[in-house]
Amino acid sequence: MEVIKERKRIREKIIKEASSWTAKLPFKATAMLIGSYARGDFNLWSDIDILLISEEFKGNPVERLKALDIPPGFQVIPLTLKEFKKLLTKRNQLAIEATKHGVILRNDLKLLLQVP
Repeated sequence: MEVIKERKRIREKIIKEASSWTAKLPFKATAMLIGSYARGDFNLWSDIDILLISEEFKGNPVERLKALDIPPGFQVIPLTLKEFKKLLTKRNQLAIEATKHGVILRNDLKLLLQVP
């Protein structure tokens, strides 16, 4: 039982840290925790995966990442809303994962995250 409580505590701590970081972003965005921390099957080597959707993004994904001050251990995937919708339409695994297991950290875009 102690192991389960400790894993819940760690997951809640990560969600709080990720929420705090996304709350400080100076633009409108929808941010979701995805991957192992969202599912709850994280381990010692897991990174903190965040899907970040914004209409403010310009340029290619590398340029977008350079513009963000990403904390150590965070893996951010910056997409425009159009790019995310295209992934959903193609039933891309990342988009499906986000809609099934994603933990919404911020939702300025008011996305209804359901698989079409």
